[in-house]
Amino acid sequence: MVRELIIELYLFLFKMLFLLFKPLEVKDKVTFVVTFGQNSIFVYEEMLRQKTPYEAVFLRKKSCSYDFSEYSNTRVINFETKNPLDLIKSIYHLATSKYVIIDNYYAFLSVVTFKQEVQCIQLWHAAGAIKTFGLRDQSIKVRSKRANERFLKVYKQFHKIVVGSDALANIFIEAFNLPAGSILTTGIPRTDLFYDKGKQTMIKSALQKENEALKSKKVILYAPTFRDHELVKFNIKLDLDLMYEELADEYSIIIKLHPAIKEKANLEDLYPGFVFDYSSYQDINELLIVADYLITDYSSIPYEFALLGKPMIFFPYDLDEYMLQRGLWDSYDNSVPGPIVYETNDIISLIRDNQFDLEKVREFSKKWNKYSNGRSSQQLVESIFNEKAYLKALHG
Repeated sequence: MVRELIIELYLFLFKMLFLLFKPLEVKDKVTFVVTFGQNSIFVYEEMLRQKTPYEAVFLRKKSCSYDFSEYSNTRVINFETKNPLDLIKSIYHLATSKYVIIDNYYAFLSVVTFKQEVQCIQLWHAAGAIKTFGLRDQSIKVRSKRANERFLKVYKQFHKIVVGSDALANIFIEAFNLPAGSILTTGIPRTDLFYDKGKQTMIKSALQKENEALKSKKVILYAPTFRDHELVKFNIKLDLDLMYEELADEYSIIIKLHPAIKEKANLEDLYPGFVFDYSSYQDINELLIVADYLITDYSSIPYEFALLGKPMIFFPYDLDEYMLQRGLWDSYDNSVPGPIVYETNDIISLIRDNQFDLEKVREFSKKWNKYSNGRSSQQLVESIFNEKAYLKALHG
């Protein structure tokens, strides 16, 4: 109740300040509101390549691992902090930008009304979805009526939603209760990396130079999603003692916990030369490039890892509980392109015996990465800023 009251007071202040700035002229400006950042960087760098004549502003949430300081010709403002000046600046740019590009759910959208010429584009942070969200999120049952109304108001602000597949488009239409015409099938910008062999070689070489074990051994990446009750400290269920005993000679493990988890694992001293904690590493897609195997559960990482055609193992040790608390879009068996296991012994056997069906991975990638063809950033920027050029390229 107290939390809801605080949210309502914050949103009331946000609305009043937005109304104050709304009469000002809308400028040729793009404001990115970022929690994650990867897609926004790819879009902005493409804007620079195409010499798009728009000013760029980044409203950066504290959880975002990118500070955008390398871009000298942009404005970067910390978003949703206790600093009143940052709040005023943020709202000013939101009220005076021709394009607002977001990568997550933002409650402020429930209390603002953009001018007719403004577009709000949802550049979601995932290329696919196993767990439900939006109107299918299980938490909708325990939210207040006022909170659910706020969620609906946020979804109605999305003029366009960027997708890499028809499968994801259908999920968004259901999750956000939006018309099919709001879907923009330009592909997911950050997946362009998986088509750039030169950049992949540079990334892999840099990671291996910093950590020799990533070059001398095969690399297993363990990247579980967060659990709502483990946002402070994640309880790793892998039997690392057993994996160390059985695999340490030929393999190394990278642990990449979800950015939402506050305390990271401290396992490197316990398993020297075998376990490496990369939870604070900025870009998980770079870790996908160096990984030979992926172990995950309900994360969206497999949708991008599939573009590399490498084997995946799914370790949903709390599947029944997770389905009740969060919900899945489909049965788990139908959702994942690799073997499902519940014990560490089985993970070890799969890796040792190379028990993987990579054709299943390829079919999974075709389904979920249909429009992510290595030119997604280009196609999105052309679609937004130069519709004629985009249509010509599409049908060319």
